[in-house]
Amino acid sequence: MASRLKIRYQNEIKTQLETELNISNKMLIPAVEKVVISVGTGFAMKDKKMLDNVVDTISKLSGQKALTVVAKKSVAGFKVREGMVTGVKVTLRGENMYDFLDKLINVALPRVKDFRGIPRNGFDGRGNYNFGLTEQLMFPEIKYDDVMQIHGMNITVVTTAGNDKNALALLEKIGFPFTKAKNNG
Repeated sequence: MASRLKIRYQNEIKTQLETELNISNKMLIPAVEKVVISVGTGFAMKDKKMLDNVVDTISKLSGQKALTVVAKKSVAGFKVREGMVTGVKVTLRGENMYDFLDKLINVALPRVKDFRGIPRNGFDGRGNYNFGLTEQLMFPEIKYDDVMQIHGMNITVVTTAGNDKNALALLEKIGFPFTKAKNNG
């Protein structure tokens, strides 16, 4: 069964973006390509149980098995040795990506205390958007009793839009709750 967000994108959002951005070629309409969720595990480098807990947490909220990221080089200043686990990440595409974005926009972000929107300054100039979350407890799959340590995560939304203006239009149509633009007047 197709995701609600994917069906809405194909039936409504694509045609709206085509007219709003004045795109003549249907292949140039911006779309979400993938979503990457990553967590730096500096706090859990030496504790295997805590690392497994982070992997389980990210796997539960993404619906896909998370991978551990190992250090390629030793860095003495950070007490990191080559081969140590320094992070956890998962890359979502297709149905899993749309399901996660739907859950993030409609369930998780509204559960954040004093939420005023996600910042608009997370674009990288090529149409990709990055933002961070401070804790994992906003997702309904995560049980407070199962969490060993509260940690944040970075979420990267990779789009096919060539620039930030088109990517912002796409993400706003999808339903990302951006902060309101400030008027200088």
